[in-house]
Amino acid sequence: MFGRKKAASVGKAADGTGKDVAALVLRATLGPMLFAHGYNKVAGPGGLKGTTGWFEALGLKPAEVHAKMAAGTEMAAGVGLTLGIANPLPAAATVGLMSVAARTDHRGKGYFVFKGGWEYCAVVGGAAVALAGLGNGKYSVDRLFGRESSGAKPALVAAGLGIANAALLLKLCYKPEQKDEKPDETV
Repeated sequence: MFGRKKAASVGKAADGTGKDVAALVLRATLGPMLFAHGYNKVAGPGGLKGTTGWFEALGLKPAEVHAKMAAGTEMAAGVGLTLGIANPLPAAATVGLMSVAARTDHRGKGYFVFKGGWEYCAVVGGAAVALAGLGNGKYSVDRLFGRESSGAKPALVAAGLGIANAALLLKLCYKPEQKDEKPDETV
Protein backbone atom coordinates (compact mmCIF):
# COMPACT_ATOMS: atom_id res chain seq x y z
CA MET A 1 0.00 0.00 0.00
CA PHE A 2 2.73 2.49 0.96
CA GLY A 3 4.72 1.52 -2.14
CA ARG A 4 1.90 2.51 -4.50
CA LYS A 5 1.36 5.88 -2.83
CA LYS A 6 5.06 6.57 -2.92
CA ALA A 7 5.27 5.68 -6.61
CA ALA A 8 2.28 7.91 -7.40
CA SER A 9 3.74 10.88 -5.53
CA VAL A 10 7.11 10.42 -7.23
CA GLY A 11 5.36 10.49 -10.60
CA LYS A 12 3.59 13.71 -9.65
CA ALA A 13 6.82 15.37 -8.58
CA ALA A 14 8.48 14.28 -11.80
CA ASP A 15 5.87 16.10 -13.92
CA GLY A 16 6.78 19.42 -12.30
CA THR A 17 3.59 20.00 -10.30
CA GLY A 18 5.49 20.30 -7.02
CA LYS A 19 7.91 22.79 -8.55
CA ASP A 20 5.05 24.80 -10.04
CA VAL A 21 3.20 24.94 -6.74
CA ALA A 22 6.41 25.88 -4.89
CA ALA A 23 7.04 28.73 -7.35
CA LEU A 24 3.45 29.92 -6.97
CA VAL A 25 3.64 29.90 -3.17
CA LEU A 26 6.98 31.72 -3.17
CA ARG A 27 5.70 34.31 -5.66
CA ALA A 28 2.44 34.76 -3.69
CA THR A 29 4.44 35.33 -0.50
CA LEU A 30 7.32 37.49 -1.72
CA GLY A 31 5.55 39.61 -4.34
CA PRO A 32 2.71 41.08 -2.25
CA MET A 33 5.11 41.72 0.65
CA LEU A 34 7.40 43.75 -1.62
CA PHE A 35 4.46 45.65 -3.10
CA ALA A 36 3.18 46.47 0.40
CA HIS A 37 6.61 47.79 1.44
CA GLY A 38 6.75 50.04 -1.61
CA TYR A 39 3.18 51.24 -1.15
CA ASN A 40 3.90 52.02 2.50
CA LYS A 41 6.76 54.30 1.41
CA VAL A 42 4.22 56.38 -0.54
CA ALA A 43 0.99 56.07 1.45
CA GLY A 44 2.11 54.95 4.90
CA PRO A 45 1.98 57.12 8.03
CA GLY A 46 4.75 59.51 6.92
CA GLY A 47 4.00 59.22 3.23
CA LEU A 48 6.55 60.05 0.60
CA LYS A 49 7.68 63.08 2.64
CA GLY A 50 8.57 60.83 5.57
CA THR A 51 10.35 58.35 3.31
CA THR A 52 12.30 61.22 1.75
CA GLY A 53 13.39 62.41 5.21
CA TRP A 54 14.42 58.88 6.15
CA PHE A 55 16.45 58.47 2.94
CA GLU A 56 18.07 61.88 3.52
CA ALA A 57 19.13 60.73 6.99
CA LEU A 58 20.54 57.53 5.49
CA GLY A 59 22.68 59.56 3.07
CA LEU A 60 20.97 58.74 -0.22
CA LYS A 61 21.23 61.82 -2.45
CA PRO A 62 18.96 63.20 -3.83
CA ALA A 63 16.67 61.70 -1.22
CA GLU A 64 13.36 62.48 -2.91
CA VAL A 65 14.45 60.75 -6.12
CA HIS A 66 15.59 57.69 -4.17
CA ALA A 67 12.39 57.57 -2.11
CA LYS A 68 10.28 57.55 -5.28
CA MET A 69 12.62 55.12 -7.03
CA ALA A 70 12.67 52.67 -4.11
CA ALA A 71 8.89 52.78 -3.70
CA GLY A 72 8.27 52.34 -7.43
CA THR A 73 10.83 49.55 -7.76
CA GLU A 74 9.41 47.66 -4.78
CA MET A 75 5.87 47.93 -6.15
CA ALA A 76 6.88 46.97 -9.71
CA ALA A 77 9.04 44.06 -8.53
CA GLY A 78 6.22 42.95 -6.24
CA VAL A 79 3.72 42.89 -9.11
CA GLY A 80 6.24 41.19 -11.42
CA LEU A 81 7.01 38.47 -8.88
CA THR A 82 3.36 37.94 -7.95
CA LEU A 83 2.21 37.53 -11.55
CA GLY A 84 5.33 35.69 -12.69
CA ILE A 85 6.46 38.16 -15.34
CA ALA A 86 9.91 38.52 -16.96
CA ASN A 87 11.97 36.19 -14.76
CA PRO A 88 14.69 37.01 -13.59
CA LEU A 89 14.24 40.82 -13.75
CA PRO A 90 11.87 41.31 -10.78
CA ALA A 91 14.17 39.06 -8.74
CA ALA A 92 17.18 41.18 -9.75
CA ALA A 93 15.31 44.33 -8.68
CA THR A 94 14.58 42.68 -5.34
CA VAL A 95 18.24 41.76 -4.83
CA GLY A 96 19.24 45.33 -5.66
CA LEU A 97 16.73 46.79 -3.21
CA MET A 98 17.81 44.46 -0.43
CA SER A 99 21.50 45.10 -1.09
CA VAL A 100 21.03 48.86 -0.80
CA ALA A 101 18.90 48.45 2.33
CA ALA A 102 21.49 46.18 3.94
CA ARG A 103 24.28 48.68 3.21
CA THR A 104 22.43 51.83 4.25
CA ASP A 105 19.76 51.19 6.87
CA HIS A 106 20.86 47.87 8.38
CA ARG A 107 24.65 48.25 8.30
CA GLY A 108 26.48 47.99 11.59
CA LYS A 109 23.45 46.66 13.47
CA GLY A 110 24.40 43.00 13.42
CA TYR A 111 22.57 40.12 11.80
CA PHE A 112 19.20 39.86 13.57
CA VAL A 113 16.39 42.01 12.21
CA PHE A 114 14.91 42.54 15.68
CA LYS A 115 18.07 44.52 16.43
CA GLY A 116 17.89 46.37 13.11
CA GLY A 117 20.27 43.95 11.37
CA TRP A 118 20.46 42.71 7.81
CA GLU A 119 18.75 39.31 8.33
CA TYR A 120 15.52 40.38 6.58
CA CYS A 121 17.46 41.72 3.58
CA ALA A 122 19.40 38.47 3.24
CA VAL A 123 16.29 36.27 3.45
CA VAL A 124 14.29 38.34 0.94
CA GLY A 125 17.24 38.62 -1.45
CA GLY A 126 17.99 34.91 -1.16
CA ALA A 127 14.35 34.00 -1.75
CA ALA A 128 14.33 36.17 -4.88
CA VAL A 129 17.43 34.44 -6.25
CA ALA A 130 15.91 31.04 -5.42
CA LEU A 131 12.72 32.01 -7.26
CA ALA A 132 14.72 33.14 -10.29
CA GLY A 133 16.41 29.73 -10.34
CA LEU A 134 13.17 27.84 -9.74
CA GLY A 135 11.39 29.79 -12.45
CA ASN A 136 7.88 31.20 -12.33
CA GLY A 137 6.22 27.86 -13.05
CA LYS A 138 3.14 27.03 -15.06
CA TYR A 139 0.83 29.27 -13.02
CA SER A 140 2.41 32.47 -14.33
CA VAL A 141 2.15 35.11 -17.03
CA ASP A 142 5.52 33.98 -18.39
CA ARG A 143 4.14 30.48 -18.97
CA LEU A 144 0.96 31.90 -20.50
CA PHE A 145 3.11 33.53 -23.19
CA GLY A 146 5.37 30.48 -23.59
CA ARG A 147 8.34 32.12 -21.92
CA GLU A 148 10.13 29.91 -19.44
CA SER A 149 13.35 30.65 -17.66
CA SER A 150 14.79 28.61 -14.81
CA GLY A 151 18.06 27.16 -13.62
CA ALA A 152 21.45 28.48 -12.66
CA LYS A 153 21.66 31.17 -15.35
CA PRO A 154 18.55 33.17 -14.27
CA ALA A 155 19.59 32.81 -10.62
CA LEU A 156 23.07 34.16 -11.40
CA VAL A 157 21.57 36.97 -13.52
CA ALA A 158 19.24 37.96 -10.65
CA ALA A 159 22.07 37.96 -8.11
CA GLY A 160 24.67 39.58 -10.36
CA LEU A 161 22.46 42.25 -11.90
CA GLY A 162 20.92 43.13 -8.54
CA ILE A 163 24.25 43.44 -6.75
CA ALA A 164 25.90 45.32 -9.63
CA ASN A 165 23.09 47.87 -9.81
CA ALA A 166 23.11 48.32 -6.04
CA ALA A 167 26.88 48.85 -6.07
CA LEU A 168 26.60 51.46 -8.82
CA LEU A 169 23.79 53.29 -7.04
CA LEU A 170 25.71 53.30 -3.77
CA LYS A 171 28.90 54.52 -5.44
CA LEU A 172 27.12 57.41 -7.16
CA CYS A 173 24.47 58.40 -4.63
CA TYR A 174 25.31 57.20 -1.13
CA LYS A 175 26.82 60.09 0.80
CA PRO A 176 26.44 59.40 4.52
CA GLU A 177 27.33 62.27 6.80
CA GLN A 178 30.80 61.97 8.23
CA LYS A 179 31.05 62.72 11.92
CA ASP A 180 33.49 65.50 12.58
CA GLU A 181 36.26 64.08 14.69
CA LYS A 182 38.27 66.87 16.21
CA PRO A 183 41.60 65.97 17.71
CA ASP A 184 41.73 66.07 21.47
CA GLU A 185 43.68 69.23 22.25
CA THR A 186 44.08 68.46 25.96
CA VAL A 187 46.93 66.07 25.39
